[in-house]
Amino acid sequence: MTRTLVARMRQIAQLWNRVFHRALLAMAVAFCALTAGGTAQADHVGSASGLPVPRYVSLKSDRVNLREGPSKDHRTVWVFQRAGLPVEITAEFEIWRKVRDSEGAEGWVLHSLLSGRRTALVAPWKKGIDSILYSKASPKSAPVAKLQSNVIASVRGCDGAWCRVSGDGFDGFIQQSNLWGVYPNEKIE
Repeated sequence: MTRTLVARMRQIAQLWNRVFHRALLAMAVAFCALTAGGTAQADHVGSASGLPVPRYVSLKSDRVNLREGPSKDHRTVWVFQRAGLPVEITAEFEIWRKVRDSEGAEGWVLHSLLSGRRTALVAPWKKGIDSILYSKASPKSAPVAKLQSNVIASVRGCDGAWCRVSGDGFDGFIQQSNLWGVYPNEKIE
């Protein structure tokens, strides 16, 4: 009986040894993937465009139909009526792009109705609160304007913390965290 017990214990030890080595290998692969920089999301490119997905773009027209699916046969669920509005592309299918707006509405838009021009909304989550636009990328610099929530601004550049934006009657710097249409820490030249 003891020989059977000893043999069984050896089998269990060999099994645990294999499990341990496989777990160690999996952890090493995961560590290498993390230290290589970036994430799976940042490395994903669109099947149709070859551009990064997700990414921000803007609407070309004052009238853009948002559809349930990627064809004109699908029902229109919303009509955007604001040229320059930033949207986030979250998927691609042939000539269609799945987009999300600042309020979380999602649907499909023809790619020809989108522009690569970068725009952003000023703090759409801060209804009734103005955001300060500065002359330089510092809160110690002179304020040049107060921008209301949901103002569309053209993004001229971002350094990861501040963005230079402009629009009808304004040009200056705003903290990147006060914009919807640029990613946190994103740098735009």
